[in-house]
Amino acid sequence: MSLFLSVVPVSEAVATVHRLTVQVPQETVPLAEACGRVLAADVHADVDIPGFTRSVMDGYAVRAGDTTGAGDAVPAILTLRGRIQMGQTPDLPVKMGECLYIPTGGILPEGADAIVMAENTEPFGDEILVKKPLAYGENVVQYNEDFKRGEVVLPRGRRISVQDTGVLAAVGCADVPVTTRPKIGILSTGNELVPVTEIPRIGQVRDVNRYVIAAFVRDHGCVPVTYGIVKDDRAIFEAALARAAGECDAVLISGGSSKDDRDMAAAVIAEKGEVLIHGVAIAPGKPTIIGRCGGVPVIGLPGHPAATFVVLVAIVRHLLDDMTGSAVPEPVTITAKLAMNVPSTKGREDYIRVFVKDGIATPLFGKSGLLNTLAKSNGVLRVPAGSEGFESGSQVEIILW
Repeated sequence: MSLFLSVVPVSEAVATVHRLTVQVPQETVPLAEACGRVLAADVHADVDIPGFTRSVMDGYAVRAGDTTGAGDAVPAILTLRGRIQMGQTPDLPVKMGECLYIPTGGILPEGADAIVMAENTEPFGDEILVKKPLAYGENVVQYNEDFKRGEVVLPRGRRISVQDTGVLAAVGCADVPVTTRPKIGILSTGNELVPVTEIPRIGQVRDVNRYVIAAFVRDHGCVPVTYGIVKDDRAIFEAALARAAGECDAVLISGGSSKDDRDMAAAVIAEKGEVLIHGVAIAPGKPTIIGRCGGVPVIGLPGHPAATFVVLVAIVRHLLDDMTGSAVPEPVTITAKLAMNVPSTKGREDYIRVFVKDGIATPLFGKSGLLNTLAKSNGVLRVPAGSEGFESGSQVEIILW
């Protein structure tokens, strides 16, 4: 395949992936099952939240003006008129020089405009000594301060977090509109591969990438569908690819992407569909294939685990996020100082695994076939295609794994 000679920038590979994507349909799931799913529509508040002005502290409902100048030496002295019960509208107003005890979440009584924390008071018979001045609205959540009725509380494309489930519950969203989880087929190719349950003989390696890819797919809200180990036989590979493309929304192939007579992945993809890219200016990961079969996106990944993981992070995640409808978040990054020089070749993006501690990023140089750089790293340094690298001591941006 001569296409391998036409190496394209990472940006072009990502743009091609975006064009390939067909978004999956939506479904409705119970709120209890919604965490981790992607919203298929905006969710609006069905009521004002809160529907009443309430206290955020256990303490006393007061008029802020009555506490002006209060302190430990000269506290404000207020008459305690009673207690506010949870869930009940207070029947006593707070007049000048008075206060009412109020629990957290209690309804603010008429006349009061602030809450003094119990810790800043001292009881004295029927009076309360207030030892701290208050501002208007202090320790109070106003009516509809959280969400207004009709307001968008969670937008379409948001991956629902644990915290988000609480928001959905608060606005009465018992049935949540989400995108269907795309099924991603995973083919592991190569005569040298054996199952992880076997002891490899000389020349054999365990099928590592199947589990790396499946975990990455699952982490991005999709369902991995594995098709086992596919030997380097064209007929067997064609049958496995046809089955995966027929049953899944996209297919990821581990191995078989190098330009070599025994690696037939690109040739089969071209015959059954089309190869759009075979070769990306990224290290590790240059022999990546991007194409489609029967309208289904197919990406051929390098066989070495470190290279596979870099391509998953740099390219494949865009496909998965597009398919789920997820709004692609910016990667979590930090700034750190390089512990040593990082050379690079102009014209390609280099992804260098690093270990970051106490603001120092130590590069973990190693061949793409080595697993130890993945196990020891907690981030990656992206060297842009136009750069020749970074010098020791440089402040660089690290993408955290």
